[in-house]
Amino acid sequence: MTAGQLLPASFYQRDVVEVARALLGKRLVRRLDGTRLSGYIIEAEAYRGEEDLACHARVGRTERTAVMYGPPGRAYVYFTYGMHWMLNCVCMEEGYPAAVLLRAIKIDEGREAIGSRRGGQPEARWCDGPAKLTQGLGIDKRLNGAALDNQGSGLWIEEGVEITDRNINATARIGLGNTPEPWLSMPWRFLTFLPDLK
Repeated sequence: MTAGQLLPASFYQRDVVEVARALLGKRLVRRLDGTRLSGYIIEAEAYRGEEDLACHARVGRTERTAVMYGPPGRAYVYFTYGMHWMLNCVCMEEGYPAAVLLRAIKIDEGREAIGSRRGGQPEARWCDGPAKLTQGLGIDKRLNGAALDNQGSGLWIEEGVEITDRNINATARIGLGNTPEPWLSMPWRFLTFLPDLK
């Protein structure tokens, strides 16, 4: 694939941990009020199946988690802590609940628009967390179920830059509270740094 090319739905139809790592360096794009906002994905976490006790699907299929059981390549957007939206990419085969939480991006396009949505915060803090990312890009429940392989949805993911293994760190997922082992320590959080991108 070449930079700017949309990732097909088949990209997500793989093991969710593999997809989480592969999403690093890809460009997340949001078209908002006619403006293109985008950034390179630099942090992502995998959540896999009802057996993963850190995953929303641990309680089975509900109204909230239904999107996770749907076709791969869709956005799973949920509300948390009574104030924040979170963006996930549904992965693996339809019927099996798995998703990648997008935790951070390095901004590429739309700095003025993103900055105005982030309330005077310094640029380094605009999209360095999952709730900040959704606020900066204007992502909310209206995009739940959006096809990430279709620009018509207003939210999609493109090819970006290649990230080599030596520039990727894998750690335990964060913010899991009292999640028991082995799920608490699964090294399913992937992050990278892109200092060469301006």
